[in-house]
Amino acid sequence: MAERFTTGYKRLFEVRILHHYWLDEGAVVYDNLSEAVRTKKLLSYSLNGIVSIKPLPSTSGLLNGLKAFARQTTHGLLVAVPKNTLVPDDALFEFTIEIAGTEFFRYSSLTLQESKIIECYSPGEDTIYRFKENVPVFTNLTGIPRGSGAGKQLFLSKEIPAPNASDKVEYLVISGGALLQLTGNQPGAGTIELSPSAASMPVYYNQQDSPLIVAPPGLTGAPARGITLTSDIPDNVFGIIRIATIKPGDQDYSCTNGGLAKENYPVFQIRIKNRSVIWKYLNKNTGVPVSESTTPLPLTFSGNAGIKQKPSAGLIKADYEGGDPTGRIERIFTEIFE
Repeated sequence: MAERFTTGYKRLFEVRILHHYWLDEGAVVYDNLSEAVRTKKLLSYSLNGIVSIKPLPSTSGLLNGLKAFARQTTHGLLVAVPKNTLVPDDALFEFTIEIAGTEFFRYSSLTLQESKIIECYSPGEDTIYRFKENVPVFTNLTGIPRGSGAGKQLFLSKEIPAPNASDKVEYLVISGGALLQLTGNQPGAGTIELSPSAASMPVYYNQQDSPLIVAPPGLTGAPARGITLTSDIPDNVFGIIRIATIKPGDQDYSCTNGGLAKENYPVFQIRIKNRSVIWKYLNKNTGVPVSESTTPLPLTFSGNAGIKQKPSAGLIKADYEGGDPTGRIERIFTEIFE
């Protein structure tokens, strides 16, 4: 009789990418919906056709060496290892996030930022460095939680910062304990209040998630924030997921205990905020402006944040100070023909 070998697997960690365009209900944030509604929404929620998550070659080699596997799921990413496999404390799992369709950039907040690829030549090294600006790195080493006990949520984004004089449109800030979003560029930017209590809200993907670039000595022209592109990272990268096996001093954000996958494996979250814009109504026959919302309203797939016809995830436009398209953005809007 032939021998049979079976290998059981344990989850090492999971990453859920939750986009509020698909999960919010009009002006009601997903987290404030009833548990039954949240469950129903998650059952129908899928990232298929929206994002693609791929391991870096170094991570593929690490997974093969551990006889582990990584799978993109409808909600994000799952990594599992064979039972009783010791995972090195210094193991690092890295994945790229690529966007599958252009519509993502229309209904997603913080996608107005430039993400140009910049090449800088270092004469001393006779080397060309390639950078991509404003690329976020989502990692358990700097992620911030919300809540406690059974309700603790492990976000991979950094804490949303206080306002800064150089903030740009759609930046998220915490001021006086409230969560705000800028409706234009500083100086003199307007804001909308997303919640009077930032501590009760998710830690959305924010401007702090793009790391500061430390360029080699003598190199000039590198962007302030973003990543260094290598041959392993595609030019169209949107973001990087970077999960360390151990976060020193924080067992909740660590993936192993004594080198083995934990029974209560960590479920990390990346929250992407849906875009909020002025809804501007135009006469469908003449194109003449009819009315507009008094404040920016969120774009959502389901529900309606306004009292009139809601927009599709269509083209977003900007009003510039003095009408100069190279000037400061005063506000962003979408047009609805009625």
